[in-house]
Parts: sequence; C-alpha cells; structure tokens
Amino acid sequence: MTMGEIMLRLSTPGNTRFVQSDAFDIVYGGGEANVAVSCANYGHDAYFVTKLPQHEIGQAAVNSLRKFGVKTDYIARGGDRVGIYYLETGASMRPSKVIYDRAHSAIAEADPADFDFDYIMRGADWFHWSGITPAISDKAALLVKLACEAAKRNNVTVSCDLNFRKKLWTKEKAQSVMKPLMQYVDVCIGNEEDAELCLGFKPQADVTGGKTDAAGYKGIFEAMAKEFGFKYVASTLRESFSATHNGWKAMIYNGQEFYESKRYDINPIIDRVGGGDSFSGGLIHGLLTKANQDEALEFAVAASALKHTIPGDVNMVSVAEVEALAGGDASGRVQR
Repeated sequence: MTMGEIMLRLSTPGNTRFVQSDAFDIVYGGGEANVAVSCANYGHDAYFVTKLPQHEIGQAAVNSLRKFGVKTDYIARGGDRVGIYYLETGASMRPSKVIYDRAHSAIAEADPADFDFDYIMRGADWFHWSGITPAISDKAALLVKLACEAAKRNNVTVSCDLNFRKKLWTKEKAQSVMKPLMQYVDVCIGNEEDAELCLGFKPQADVTGGKTDAAGYKGIFEAMAKEFGFKYVASTLRESFSATHNGWKAMIYNGQEFYESKRYDINPIIDRVGGGDSFSGGLIHGLLTKANQDEALEFAVAASALKHTIPGDVNMVSVAEVEALAGGDASGRVQR
C-alpha cells in the first residue's frame, strides 16, 4: 500500500531547455506512485491511494497506474485538478530543473472522509509514504498521520522515504511535521540531505566532493534508530560528478549490523527522476522476500541503478533483470 500524489509530468524533449521547446513529452508519476509500480513489477499486489478528479486527465492518471498492474481500488475521485510538474533534463555540468504546478490538487485538498484507512490497511503487509506528501498541504499531512495510525492498528509495516523538497516547504516546517510522524515508521529511507533537513541528523560526508565513506553514516544511523525506534535505516549515497554521471551505492542498518552495498558507476544517466523511488520499491521487495538485509539492499541498489537508464518516472524492470545486475552482469551486451 502506498499513498501520495500522482502528477502529470511535462518534460522537454531530449535535453532541450524550457525556453526553446515547442512541445512536451507526457508521462505520469510521483514518489509513492512510482514505488507502487516497482512493487507491482516484482509481483506484489500493489495499491496506490490518492484522490484524482473525475475528468479525463484524472482518468488518464488512473489508467497510467493500471497498465503497470497497480491496483486503484482506493483512489477517491473528486476535486478540480491533477498536479503538474515540468522537467528540463540537464546534461554534463548543466543540472536538471523541476518547476511545480501542484497547488490545490485533488489530493492536496482531500479530506479524511475521502478514505476509510482502517478498511484500506486491513490485510496489508506494508504501507509506504514519503515526505513529499505531507509537504504538499496541511490536509495531506493529516491524511498521512491518519493512514499511519490505521497501519499501526492493523499491524502493517510502515516505511518512509524522507524526500525533502525545498520548493514545497522549509526545513523548520519539515521537522515540525516529520519528526512526530516518525513514531509510526519501521523503515526509514533517505539520503544525507533528507536526514539533515527533515530530522536534524547530519552525517560526516562530502557528497559533492565524492567522499561518501559509509563510516560517516554509522553514527547518525545509530542515533536515528535510538531516537525514533526504527527497525531499519537505509540511505542512498549519490556521488554527483555531473548531471549525466553519478556514482551510486547505499547503506543499511538493522540496529545491530551495518552493510554497505557495491557501487555502480552510472554513465550516461538517461533519466534520474524516480531513482530514489526505485530504490524504495526495491528495498521493500528485498525486505519482504530476501534472506537478510544485505541481499535486500543489493537488490534495491541494482534496481535503482537500472532506473537511471530508463526514461520517465517509473522503473520498468523485472526481478530477473535486477538480480542479473546485482549478481554482477553489468556488461550491457545484447541479449539474443
């Protein structure tokens, strides 16, 4: 079960800039929706919870989920608009840019009466949300709290991708909302910026300079787990050499042991949007199906490395493809 906002993404073709483009490529996506697609691709019964307008654009968003096997039974219908975001894909030293047009979207103005969270959570194994959802409105933040409470009443594992978005709120507002919500979270996912801005924990790491030694994360993982009672803390470690060349690995802590994944050199990146979501989806699958946290993390990192090679928001890969990469096959040879 995931809950959040699915948006209409309008992206400039190729690497063109906003000011030079005469058309946009259209896909639908959003943090928790992307996670639901990943989980559906891995064979899980994945449900996405949101609110969308009754009109045709709202229906197109619903259809975009259904084509990947995501179940839409708990999507409320109503409201006036689907959130939009514009994406300009960067290259080399020019970064990608995102412009949001999502104020007053249907899910941002949804009411608790739109959802029966106890019914939704009954029988679920896992509930995932991200820090983007409570950032879009105070109403959405209340929905997250109510969903988490229902998840706990129904013994559902809860994961959260911290996902700080500076265009949606300040770090002060983020911490005032996110810290109280952590009491419901079993699996905390994020990166060094998310942990600092959402929860106030700063690792000793220079990501921009490429210095991402896992030792710099151990202390804050222990402190976060102690303060909030997390069963697992996981962090992606992205080395940004350019918009099209990143190093990619991750680390996980289960309260007793730390594990650092293998590192992937991703060059060239085709589309890095959704990279973190694909990691979350892979980690959820790994923790549900793998023998230990080490195997779960390797699956998640391989899955997210593959996502960087796929245009669009969602990760369209199978378990077999992810396991082949995690097992060492990164040759890219044609499969005949």
